[in-house]
Amino acid sequence: MTSSMSSSVLLSLFLFISLLHLSSAARKLTQNDQQLKFQYHKGPLLTGKISINLVWYGKFNPSQRAIISDFITSISSPTIKPQPSVATWWKLTDKYYHLANSQNLVLTTGSHILDENYSFGKSLTNDQIIKLASKGSQTNAINVVLTSADVVVDGFCSSRCGTHGSSVDHKFAYVWVGNSETQCPGQCAWPFHQPIYGPQSPPLVAPNNDVGLDGMVINVASLLAGVVTNPFGNGYYQGPKEAPLEAASACTGEFGKGAYPGYAGNLLVDPTSGASYNANGVNGRKYLLPALFDPTTSVCSTLV
Repeated sequence: MTSSMSSSVLLSLFLFISLLHLSSAARKLTQNDQQLKFQYHKGPLLTGKISINLVWYGKFNPSQRAIISDFITSISSPTIKPQPSVATWWKLTDKYYHLANSQNLVLTTGSHILDENYSFGKSLTNDQIIKLASKGSQTNAINVVLTSADVVVDGFCSSRCGTHGSSVDHKFAYVWVGNSETQCPGQCAWPFHQPIYGPQSPPLVAPNNDVGLDGMVINVASLLAGVVTNPFGNGYYQGPKEAPLEAASACTGEFGKGAYPGYAGNLLVDPTSGASYNANGVNGRKYLLPALFDPTTSVCSTLV
């Protein structure tokens, strides 16, 4: 596997100050009826049966791995009750496929690959992320690389919370997300941690009682939406190809209706734990998932 990437797309959960700018700009556009215009650049989308394989790099305990794996399983579990569910949230991505006259996508839960001995050390480059991603299936797959809290990755925290891209021959797509709990929770685990910049409001209680992993779920969700609608850099996005706004990153900082900079929006609250969430998953899980841009209405769509 050659260590190059054809279309590395950075997650637009930048520093919180950037989040404020994007959210404010998006709202001003809406107020002026100058809606966001997504363009389909005629490239292929991921279609057919695609497995999501998880590559765990570093130390994750079983309960942490279960938080992410249950989320992945929940995407393809439409019978989850009560609503709203993770599958309901994911259903919005079908609209992109319909508009592109593309065959639909069916996601399945794939394999788990553990690298607990830090085979590349604790400081990773982009090329090493792709090498880790290549440990998963290289056909009909999205390989999700998850790095533990003690692993440093180029650009992590300073400019990004994660990345998505594809192998040089487009045989598989990949996502990378890091655990930001100790490195930059105010940037990549908001709203479960006090933000570094902008309006200061109390952090929300994480639905799975793990600030780092619940933050990772938000970023994994954002990047999965981006990788299926813009897998090779020529799908759906707005703005420059090098720093595009995609299905979730166009709605940065919005989780519920009424969201504004520093406020995630009106959310559901678990009466027992006090945790904030907007989606139900398998095994009684609750998650907080980002708003997705609706290409048919040109607005950000939230579950609650």
